[in-house]
Amino acid sequence: MFQKVSLRGLTTIIVILAVQNIFSQQRTIPFVSPEVHKDKTVTFRFRAPNAREVKLKSEMTAEPQTMTKDAGGVWSVTIGPVEPDIYPYCFVVDSVQVADPGNVLLFANERFKFSLVDIPGDQPLIHSMQNVPHGNISYRYYKSSTLGRTRTLVIYTPPGFDVNGKTKYPVLYLIHGGSDTEETWTKVGRANLIADNLIAQGKARPMIIVMPYGNVRPSPMQDFTKDVINDIIPFVEANYPVYTDSKNRAVAGFSVGGGQTLNIGLTNPDKFAYICSYAPYTATEEFRKNFTNWNPDASAMNRQIKLFTISVGTEDFLYESVKQNIAMFREKGLKPEENIVTGGHTWMNCKKYLAKTLQQIFKD
Repeated sequence: MFQKVSLRGLTTIIVILAVQNIFSQQRTIPFVSPEVHKDKTVTFRFRAPNAREVKLKSEMTAEPQTMTKDAGGVWSVTIGPVEPDIYPYCFVVDSVQVADPGNVLLFANERFKFSLVDIPGDQPLIHSMQNVPHGNISYRYYKSSTLGRTRTLVIYTPPGFDVNGKTKYPVLYLIHGGSDTEETWTKVGRANLIADNLIAQGKARPMIIVMPYGNVRPSPMQDFTKDVINDIIPFVEANYPVYTDSKNRAVAGFSVGGGQTLNIGLTNPDKFAYICSYAPYTATEEFRKNFTNWNPDASAMNRQIKLFTISVGTEDFLYESVKQNIAMFREKGLKPEENIVTGGHTWMNCKKYLAKTLQQIFKD
């Protein structure tokens, strides 16, 4: 038998069904973000029905771009065409920065949460996945006697690498920026793919790339230099078939890592024949201590160091300080090579710096 339903009960059922229908539609209406179009324009979308304002913040445009909301609560904006590259971006939702929840490509960083959009070129870019032999990335742990704790490394080994084989390799120690992590050089800088492609083209020598975690807080920052010399290098040389002389060892890094590169390399010229600093941040106690009243044996260092390069973009906020440091090193009798490009303090430029470096090191 059918039960009678009151008018109030019927109204409640209708409201529940309507709400369920709305939620069902919201769940089942798919959208893509980011959507890269053939003409190199890009559409970004973000669902926030109750937000008052959503903007796209990125390094593809000079200013944040205002997004518009549709009837389903999805905000969107299309920009471009954009020059092919990998760019960080985020959404600013009522003044709060958030990563794109529809995008699995995340910027590895401890301070901000950005996503990444990869805009391919008509021809494969140097950081693109190409049909070439690929190396491997491994995550390793080592005991730091300097810092008194176990720490992490990301290590790239080239195609054909055999840890038990007879082939030995040179090593590049590659350091990330200030709030980045040991994963940033691979997840954002694509160091592994750049190396794969250049090795396949015969433009770079097969090498091992060691990417340490450069932040040692709460320890003093200069302890990272000690950690590299006393702990990281010995760990690598004990566990990998590598050459152990300076002419087969290089150090490079970006921003704070670029400053660390100068501290590590120039205070240990007997250990690194290649020192490549990318847009170095040098307003640190360690740098001032090392180089304020520095009187190096320039003749000896110029014999020891086969390549000393400093890279920076003309729109980089560190451009003037980098130029001053280049002048200071030259006054001391060293011979840094300038690599000046357009653009700012970006990982787009970092990929350019690294691609050039990999073609210069370990040539002798």
